[in-house]
Amino acid sequence: MSRFFCFIINYIYRFDFLRENRQSSNIIMKHSKKGEFYGQTNKTILLDGITLTDTVYTHPKVDWHYHEHAYFTFILQGNVIEGNKKEVYNCGPGSLLFHNWQEAHYNIKPEGFTRGFHLEIEKQWFDDLTMTSNNLQGSTSVLNPDIKLLMYKIFRATKIDDIHSDLSTQTLLIEILSKLNGDAQSILHKNPKWVLMIDEILHDQFTETITLDYLSKIVNIHPIHLSRDFSKYFHCNLGEYIRKLKVEKALSLISLPNKSLTEIAYECGFFDQSHLTRSFREINGLNPSEHKKLLFKK
Repeated sequence: MSRFFCFIINYIYRFDFLRENRQSSNIIMKHSKKGEFYGQTNKTILLDGITLTDTVYTHPKVDWHYHEHAYFTFILQGNVIEGNKKEVYNCGPGSLLFHNWQEAHYNIKPEGFTRGFHLEIEKQWFDDLTMTSNNLQGSTSVLNPDIKLLMYKIFRATKIDDIHSDLSTQTLLIEILSKLNGDAQSILHKNPKWVLMIDEILHDQFTETITLDYLSKIVNIHPIHLSRDFSKYFHCNLGEYIRKLKVEKALSLISLPNKSLTEIAYECGFFDQSHLTRSFREINGLNPSEHKKLLFKK
């Protein structure tokens, strides 16, 4: 779906939202309570201060509303458009959004099957750990592959009956919020422009052959300095970061039931299926087939 179409949809909904609020100050926006999402809930897990919900979206459109708690939306299958007063997100498999509490937004679901995984965080949970979500204002589209890979781990933990799943989820969530807060601080303190340029190039071209020399010429930085400083901002070397992006893409494609692992391997830039399997297991701790079974597990 084109960015222009998404822009038009968001403009229309924002206009309606502002018009309705001008017409009456007594309009009550829909308030979604804990665990309440619009569709068929496959599973809800209640932990200490955290609610995990696996939902199949069934509503073609959900008007402006907000949720009681801060939460993540992780699209597992299908597509959904989500907009707020500032931005519109065209989400597909693997898209991850973070919403601070009471952030107003709307949803539009195109035709087809769409499934989302939600992780809600109560304010008391932040307070108990002396953490805050104040640095994470509004709604955010999360692109950091490390955070997405951690969210997949939390999802898989909900599919495994394990007495340690609560502790595992809590630990992974703390790591996610720490990284998300780090990304927010990087924006606040303005990383060098080349960092954003490199990240955009790698997200767009990770399936191609990318060399340090190629990147250094684009950002006009000596290869030695780029190699040294890359790990400072990306917390791994160039090869590791590209491998994470490839595996993250493979995770999203596995949600397509008719696509073979060989097709996925080539589409993600791996040499073959065995190369995909090795990299996938190294990062996720299980092979693609095992992940696929958990994804479609009832």
